[in-house]
Order: sequence, then structure tokens, then C-alpha cells
Amino acid sequence: MLSHQHVDEIRRIASGHAPEAGTPDSLIHRSWHRCVNTHGLDPAQSFGPRVESSTRLRESRERIEEYLQVARGGMEQLFKRVSDLGYVLLLTDADGVTVDYIGNDSWGKDAQRAGLYLGANWKEEIAGTNGIGTCIYEQASLTCHRDDHFYTGNVGLSCNTAPLFHPDGKLMGVLDVSALAMPNARESQHLALHLTTLYGQMIEDANFVRHFRDHWILRLATSWALVDVLGDMMLAFDSDGVLAGASTGARKWLRGLALQSGGDEAIEGRHLTDVFRCSMDDIWRLSRSSNVMDRALLSAFDHQSYFGSVVAPRMRSLSGAPGHRDVTDVVSALAPASPALERLAGDDKQMRALQDQARRLANKRINILIQGETGTGKEVFAKALHESSTRHDKPFVAVNCASIPESLIESELFGYTAGTFTGARNRGMKGLILQAHGGTLFLDEIGDMPLHLQTRLLRVLSEHEVLPLGADRPIRVELTVIAASHRDLRQLIAAGSFREDLYYRLCGATLPLPALRDRRDLGYLIDLILREEAEQLDTRAYIADEALELLERYEWPGNVRQLRNVLRFGLALSDGEGIYPEHLPPEVTALPVATMVVQQTATAATLALPAPPSAPPRALARPPEAERLLASLQEHRWNITAVAAQAGQNRTTIYRQMKRFGIVSPTQLPPDSDR
Repeated sequence: MLSHQHVDEIRRIASGHAPEAGTPDSLIHRSWHRCVNTHGLDPAQSFGPRVESSTRLRESRERIEEYLQVARGGMEQLFKRVSDLGYVLLLTDADGVTVDYIGNDSWGKDAQRAGLYLGANWKEEIAGTNGIGTCIYEQASLTCHRDDHFYTGNVGLSCNTAPLFHPDGKLMGVLDVSALAMPNARESQHLALHLTTLYGQMIEDANFVRHFRDHWILRLATSWALVDVLGDMMLAFDSDGVLAGASTGARKWLRGLALQSGGDEAIEGRHLTDVFRCSMDDIWRLSRSSNVMDRALLSAFDHQSYFGSVVAPRMRSLSGAPGHRDVTDVVSALAPASPALERLAGDDKQMRALQDQARRLANKRINILIQGETGTGKEVFAKALHESSTRHDKPFVAVNCASIPESLIESELFGYTAGTFTGARNRGMKGLILQAHGGTLFLDEIGDMPLHLQTRLLRVLSEHEVLPLGADRPIRVELTVIAASHRDLRQLIAAGSFREDLYYRLCGATLPLPALRDRRDLGYLIDLILREEAEQLDTRAYIADEALELLERYEWPGNVRQLRNVLRFGLALSDGEGIYPEHLPPEVTALPVATMVVQQTATAATLALPAPPSAPPRALARPPEAERLLASLQEHRWNITAVAAQAGQNRTTIYRQMKRFGIVSPTQLPPDSDR
């Protein structure tokens, strides 16, 4: 549709005329009507995305911090399924401000220009009809496809959104799956909308379990097989059977029950016996059942029956149970009250060497450059270095140079005086550099800083003074700068996108953080991170040996950040019963393709290399190390802990050796494999 036709159609619908055949549904029309008649917007005006300040963004994120932690894990799983189709993911708060974003780096600039980025405000009153803003109004999943958008500047976008609700029923935010360019057919978005809605429910459910961890949680489903995986409804009760909360699906169901019976629509405060023909004793017995086949068929007062499973309140210590490790006990023994730097690593020589260097540098007047892949924990290391210094009681100000829009980064960093530009605060603003005075300024992704700002930063480092925008005189500033980047800054210097003199100002000392796959303390990190996440939920957590083995065998391309997100998501989905393989994402649980398999006989284990059906039989040259490892595995009945102890190595090393030699435990072979 041409621009003028698009504008004319919106004005026609907004004035009360009937839609033409084949035009968008009434939900979109209602939004057009609101935009013109309530919000006072004009579809003929040009539109540019409104990006909130980093301060507003930080405030928005802090208000829903715990919810963000749960949502991030679900977003990362969803992005793996849609990234190849050209989509990016946004998470907004209830006001339409984008508080989280996942996208392909190659689309970063285009997505940012379109407003598909951190800080962008998609409120309908600002951005007109769009997936996020209209979803906030309608509080329902929807697709806003191309010409559905109010402003012509957005008609290239395709947006699929699902509302996310707090356990109290209030809107928390919106999950958005958007693309910059899609086919004209609206039907092309059916799968994306389905996935958005599905993962929205998963995120909501995980947050519901976290929120009501001190209550009895009853999962309900019409399908026996799905009641533990993706229940239709969840209800939270206290020990007396009084309803404390309900998931979105359960709220709709309960309101329907109230309408049928003519009773009160209030949800909280109702008793279990008002809803089901059962008592709290029945719920307790159901929670005690260890047989997954034992799923109660609960009869409700709407004459329907539902399969139910129960999550007991607050995970209790299960240290006597077989097949798990109690994380609280393990980490307390490994890292009792250790300083900030000490607790970042276990028995890993590379990290121990870095910790020693960092301790020596902490109180020296020297700028530090931390290099490492994305997710290796550069900001965490920088903050630990700050906390280990004599400046620990002074500000630690972190700035991600890649996440702040280029139009805002200068004012955010250097600040400005009153009346410097339109929209500026009446009293001006103290920049992030001045906010870090006396403490530490952490510049993450320094390689993404625009060249003209690199020149201004160089002056700060060399002259120890900062000149806010619009100011006549510089202001003295004393601080230590820690910069970080996952990119090779020398290559950027060669390409002319990074100043060489700034590089040498920043790298008074360079600390290279190793990738997680190169570290030898994975077990310590799993225990430490799981404990931290469990403490956020105020619970004791454990991880089953089967799940631990999968984590130790995985390569971790996303490094420590990915490890934390996997554990966070697993903890959220484990319903207080510990983390098992079914609570881990598919990329972790998938077995690597082995070039060699283990064949078990009654007397011995041998290595065999599968050959094509047409190839003649041949002998396999077996490395002596593989023979020794296989013999040790057989001797210890495939107990990895015992094999590692005998070899004086950790479990992760043994798993890596098994992967290198293509040795697969007999328990991991397909059922029809020869053994």
C-alpha cells in the first residue's frame, strides 16, 4: 500500500467508516481509532523512535530485575529458534520501554534505526499502532504486520507480541518477536506468533513458581502427559488451603466459575474446597508421590476433571537423597567468605594468575584493559577489582558503549549544562564520568565508542578533567578507568576505527579473561552460580549428577553468561525439585556426534570406528591414551569421579578426553546400539 493510501485508510477507519474487505482485523482498527481520536496522532507525520535516557532505562530495569532474570533465559531459548528467520527479540516493561534485547550483531544498526533496541519506547500514545503498544492496550497476543502500523515509517516491520503478567494479574511487560522485512502475506507470521505466545506463557509460569516459592503450587492440565511440562493453569495456596495467586489461564477459568455460580469474582482468599472436590490432605499426598505416573484426576465444580501435580513450598534440604549435590554445602566449603576477586575462580591456573595480577594492580594509578570473549565476565571481574581496592567505598559506574545510542552517548558520558539543547533538564545533568569521580569508571565494549568521543575521552585520561556539553570550563576529575572489549582493538586501529593513542592510554595493563571452555574450574563455577541464583529465590538448590555431567561436557560458546542463564532457567523450571536434564535447554542435553563408540562385551570394552557399509573391515589404530582411559573407565564402572580422582584430574578434563577419543558411556548409547 502506498503511503498516501495508508494514511487515507487510517483516517477513514478512524472517522467511523466500515473497513474494506481484506483489511486488518478489528483489533488493529480499534488502535487506529484510539491513535487519531484519543491520542491525537496524525498518520501523515514522520516518525522516529523515541529512545529513553540510560537513567530511565536503568530505573525501568531495576523495577523488574527479578522478572528480567527469569525472562532472559526464556528469550535466549526462543531466539535460537527464530534467529535464522531474521527476527530480533525485545522485552518491554508495562510502559512500553524496551528493557532487554537479543539480536544478530549484523542487524544491529538497522534494528537500532528502526527502534528495535534497548531504551526505545513503543507506547501506543507515542509510536501509534504497533505490536508492543497495542498489546499493552489490548492485553492479548497479536500480530502487527506491515500496513497494520499507524506510521508509514514502520510499515516495513512485522511484530508478534505476547503480554506478560505478574502473578497478581497486573501487566508486567511485553515479549516481542520482530523482523525488519517480511513477506506481504500476514499468514507468514502465524508460526512466529505461536512461538511468542508459547514462550510468553513459559516465562510467566517460571516467574509464578519463583514468586510463590513459599506456597503450595498446583499445576493443572487436561492432558496427563503435559501437566508437568506445560500445564494449562497454576494455583498457589497457603498451608490452610487459601488461594494466594493464580496464573493468567487460571484467573480466566476462576472468573468463569464465579460467573456460572453467581459468586464473588475475587480470586485471592478463596478456599481450595470452593474450587475442587478435594482437601489439602489430598494435595499433600499428591506432593509426596515419587511416581511420575501418579497424577491425580481432580474434579472441579465446573463439572470438568483435570490432571494435577504439586510443587511443595520452599525447597527443603535433601542432602540425604541419592544422585544430587547440595550446592549450599559445596560452595560453603570451597569459598567461605572469600574476597571479591578470590571467589571468581576455583582451581584454574589461568584465573589464579589473573587474580594475582589484579590484586597487585588494584591500588595502582594505572588504567586496565580487560579482553575476552562475550560472556566471560569482564564486568564482574572489573567490579571485583574495584571492590578489592581502597576505592571500594567510592562509585563504580559501568557504561556499555555498545548499548547507548550514538545520539545520546556523548551527553550521558560527559553531561551537559542547563539549556544546552531542546529537551535537556532544567538544571543540566552530571555525566557518568563525573559520577565516577573518586572511584572506577568501567567502559564495556570500548571498541564500539564513536571516534569523535574517543578524542574527548583521551583528554579526560591525559588531563584528568571533563568538559560537559555547553560548559565554558572543564571540571577536575580523579578516577581509575577499566575498559573492556571482546574485539581485537589492534585490528580496529589498523582499520582506522580506534585511536592508537587512546589504546595505549587504556592498556596500562591488559588482563585477558579465558573462555569458559579453556577453564578447569567449571564445577566450582556451577556450584557458585547456582548458589547465587538460589539465594535470589531464598531456597536451597541442588543439581542431579545426570544434569551435572551434561553441563561439564558442553562447550559453552556463550561462556559464563550462558552458564548463568542456563542455571537460572533450569532453576526456574525445576519447580523446587532440583535441576535434572529435562530442565536444561536442548543444546546442552544433545549428545555430541562421536566418531567412535564403545562396544561392551561380557568380558571387555573395545573401541570401534564405524565404517561405511561398503568399506571392508579394517583394524583401528588406537592411541595408547585412549586405551588407558577406556581401561580406567571400565575398571571404575564408568564412574567419572573415581576415574578423575585416580588420574589426578577433574571431571571436566575426563569428559573432554572422552569426547576427543570418541568414547561414549554405554548408558548414553541408543537402545538399539550393539554393546
